[in-house]
Amino acid sequence: MTQADKHFIETCKEIIKNGYSSVGTNVRTRWEDGSEANYYSIVGVQNKYDLEKEFPMITIRNNTNTFKKAIDEVLWIWQKKSNKISDLNSHIWDQWAGKDGTIGKAYGYQFSKKYSFKTKDGIKEMDQVDYVLYLLKNDPSSRRIMTNLFNHEELKDMNLEPCAYGTQWLVKEGKLHLILNQRSQDMLAANGWNIMQYAALQHMFAQVSGLKVGTLTHNIGDCHIYDRHIPLVKQLIEAEPKDVTPKLVINNKTDNFYDFKPDDFEIVGYDYNKEIKLGKIPVAI
Repeated sequence: MTQADKHFIETCKEIIKNGYSSVGTNVRTRWEDGSEANYYSIVGVQNKYDLEKEFPMITIRNNTNTFKKAIDEVLWIWQKKSNKISDLNSHIWDQWAGKDGTIGKAYGYQFSKKYSFKTKDGIKEMDQVDYVLYLLKNDPSSRRIMTNLFNHEELKDMNLEPCAYGTQWLVKEGKLHLILNQRSQDMLAANGWNIMQYAALQHMFAQVSGLKVGTLTHNIGDCHIYDRHIPLVKQLIEAEPKDVTPKLVINNKTDNFYDFKPDDFEIVGYDYNKEIKLGKIPVAI
């Protein structure tokens, strides 16, 4: 069982056993047929992954074809700093695109904005991503290496307010640690996806900063399972995990974050339960 399996199973069991029901609360989310997408949720979840030990991948379902798509999305946001769905190789954001082909002033759009930052070298103009990279190399003891995508002034211009909205990066004894803050998480559709992509991002930032990877701490505000997902989640938490230790291999020794491509990454030592076939998962929007 991987760390990802353990956290996924324990969190899902807690939601199913003790979760709050959204029925009667006038939820925003809808299924494709227009009916309310209700859910069960728990509040304030924290899961921690030791990336030195293994790359966090769930083995009770197949992630061999999804981890590069997850990395592609995180590069779309953090590297391309784009809000255009045409810049993304998957179609996961198509349903949120407006007539202009963007998701509004969300995610990558926010990272493309430059600010005046106070540094040890004086005031510097840069965006949030470059500020993190600058501090990791020039002021790694700082406790202010943070990003925030939840720009209240422009929430009205976002087709979806950011779910994973904030990060804090901390360097301790040559290891890069990451805290990821997420306001809301769909456990079945997004949990494994988010931890893979941010663990990969942490590996990238560590490599270009000359650091080793440390822990990834994932804080989730509202952690939920949609009603139509409950039978699928029960299949997963009753499945037999694999006794494996996945490792991320980066086949690009660059020290420039903007040189990474999805094809630079591969996973070794991974296997999954081949008896589990979930089929097409309904997505609430």
